[in-house]
Amino acid sequence: MTDRSTRRTILATGAAAALAAGCSGHGDTSSSGSSTVQASGGPELAKTSEIPVGGGTVFKDRKVVVTQPAKGEFKAFSAICTHQGCTVGSVVNGTIDCPCHGSRYHIADGSVAAGPAPRPLPAEPITVRGNSIHLT
Repeated sequence: MTDRSTRRTILATGAAAALAAGCSGHGDTSSSGSSTVQASGGPELAKTSEIPVGGGTVFKDRKVVVTQPAKGEFKAFSAICTHQGCTVGSVVNGTIDCPCHGSRYHIADGSVAAGPAPRPLPAEPITVRGNSIHLT
């Protein structure tokens, strides 16, 4: 029985150590309190000039939609419709529109403008540096 106890102890200890190591490096923050990824920014999504005021652009490959509800104000949301998981297709007349069942979301906050979507689109973190929009 010593072999089983030892093996269990080693496996449990190893799993706990791996979990602790994985958690300790994730979400490290810089001295300013923001995460390292947010501080450095992620890959560029678009130039600010590519996002129309009062509209937006769907980045299907990144599953994100970026809007500009007012000049110089940029927002980002998941491009996955909360109704049945379709990717939203366009941003028209102040709403983010899903082609599958007609759900529409407000560009300013992702809230539902027209159902059947049961929930708003979740916000996605972006940073704007100069004329570049980055997913963080």
